[in-house]
Amino acid sequence: MRALIQRVSSASVMINDRVHSQIEHGLLVLLGIEESDCREDVEWLAGKICRIRIFDDGDGHMNLALVDIGGETLVISQFTLHASTKKGNRPSFTRAARPEQALPLYEMFISRVQDITGKPVASGRFGTAMQVSLINDGPVTIWIDSRDRQ
Repeated sequence: MRALIQRVSSASVMINDRVHSQIEHGLLVLLGIEESDCREDVEWLAGKICRIRIFDDGDGHMNLALVDIGGETLVISQFTLHASTKKGNRPSFTRAARPEQALPLYEMFISRVQDITGKPVASGRFGTAMQVSLINDGPVTIWIDSRDRQ
């Protein structure tokens, strides 16, 4: 399971030219689910994202986590995070989980983030074309992969 997280001042997702979800200060999480992902990946990644210290404390140092600041979260499913560009110029997405496997894990991830933060989680709509807007605060953008837990 892969996530590209961005610390944001605000973020929103539009579907069919209408705002579907939006947040203020917090994290935009672009979530890619791989065919080999399972509940353990959800648990680890949700915990890591909610507790990663990338928000500024009173001294301007990144010492606070999403749970510390009471920040909001917007989660967007993005199978393209599992693109392989090894051969040719057209990306392959064969490692991305099929919808019947990915959707339950996506929903489980959202639920787990809600449990950890104690706050509702905004989201996109799985399998739908969306337009995502954000104001990246910092900018702070971090790549996390449950297969490479560094």
